Amino acid sequence: MTTVGHIAALERRHQELDRMIQTETQNRLADDLMVAALKRKKLEVKDELYKLQGATRQ
Repeated sequence: MTTVGHIAALERRHQELDRMIQTETQNRLADDLMVAALKRKKLEVKDELYKLQGATRQ
């Protein structure tokens, strides 16, 4: 997978995780551990995304 393709895949994954977090938090019986895990994963994806975007600019 090219770097550009990898960045696009990470952007899609980030959006997907955001939707999952929104869905879970709208639930009255939201699982706090699940939400925390999703937020951690979203942050990991965002960090990797920034690293790749920075590498392509150099």
